Amino acid sequence: MNLTTKQKQYLKGLAHSLKPVVLLGANGLTEGVLAEIDNALAYHELIKVKVAAEDRELKHAIVDAITRETQSEKVQVIGHVLVLYRQSEEKKIALPKAK
Repeated sequence: MNLTTKQKQYLKGLAHSLKPVVLLGANGLTEGVLAEIDNALAYHELIKVKVAAEDRELKHAIVDAITRETQSEKVQVIGHVLVLYRQSEEKKIALPKAK
């Protein structure tokens, strides 16, 4: 699922008040962290993940790995905080229609 610009703007507005639900620590991206992100996406659809990587290239690699492994969409990255969206079966968030 590719999000349109309008849909991303809508999700950014919804994510503004959210706190990160998953924090990547010193161990980096592990299977346990991926499972936790997957569970959070299944429950919430829209989550924030804090990626504590100092190196910009490493941070981009981690973000790409997370989106690929969880089959989610990257909505936004600000600093060390990543906003992810993955539609669940219940479709809790009603996105604006894609044109």
